[in-house]
Amino acid sequence: MSLPADSHVHSEWSWDAPLGAMEQTCARAVEIGLPAIAFTEHLDHTVWVATPEVLQLSEHLASLAKPDGSITPLPFDAAGYLASIEHCRERFPGLRILSGLEIGEPHRHVAATAAVLGAGPFDRILGSVHALPDGDVFAEPPGHVRRHAAADVIRRYLAEVAELVTSSDVFEVLAHIDYPLRTWPADAGPADVRAFEDEFRHALRLLADSGRTLEVNTKLPLDPAILHCWREEGGSTVTFGSDAHFPAVLAHGFAEARDMVEAHGFRPGRDPEDYWTAR
Repeated sequence: MSLPADSHVHSEWSWDAPLGAMEQTCARAVEIGLPAIAFTEHLDHTVWVATPEVLQLSEHLASLAKPDGSITPLPFDAAGYLASIEHCRERFPGLRILSGLEIGEPHRHVAATAAVLGAGPFDRILGSVHALPDGDVFAEPPGHVRRHAAADVIRRYLAEVAELVTSSDVFEVLAHIDYPLRTWPADAGPADVRAFEDEFRHALRLLADSGRTLEVNTKLPLDPAILHCWREEGGSTVTFGSDAHFPAVLAHGFAEARDMVEAHGFRPGRDPEDYWTAR
């Protein structure tokens, strides 16, 4: 059975993807038989403070950090990106290539977000939360668990997701609702999403009520319990996203994710880039 479209992919046009390569990613998509791909490049405006551990793991982020660890995301070159999309569409005519953005915290950067969206067209817009407020600074989950219990970070994250959904209408797909679980600390014991079911359900209910779509992100396999809650809270559509930042991991884990999504009653649309819909 064929793989679904990868609707969450980054290339060199994302400020945090130095190994990204749009042409090579398209070639990889053709090689593995992927029918469609959406380059949803990062559009971020939140200045956040990275932990020393994160900076040690990423030479690129370390090069952007100020002495206090704060990182200001680089501006997005919309014109250059859109020209690259057109070039790849010409070079790979058999591959459906969508333009797009993954907008971080758009509810906190309304004017800056609108300015970039006006440079479109963008076929697919993801909304996401990466950084949370912590006093007078912002930090990603690894920074929060240095000062707060891991369970509290999950709850704070899902509360911010709920705020995103209710305060912004610029995106159509919610990306990686389980983002903090990627860096769940080992000393906190196994992560159990059932411990946060009420918080997940609240955010998912708001998303479903808004008529928008949940992403099944495969960078960390989505817990089936979250997809189950999505169905029960009225969610009717999903997309698949590898969150790839370099070509080799394009569509990673998609076969398993496809099978899980089908087991929950979702089926593909007519065109490969269509949302999968509950039947």
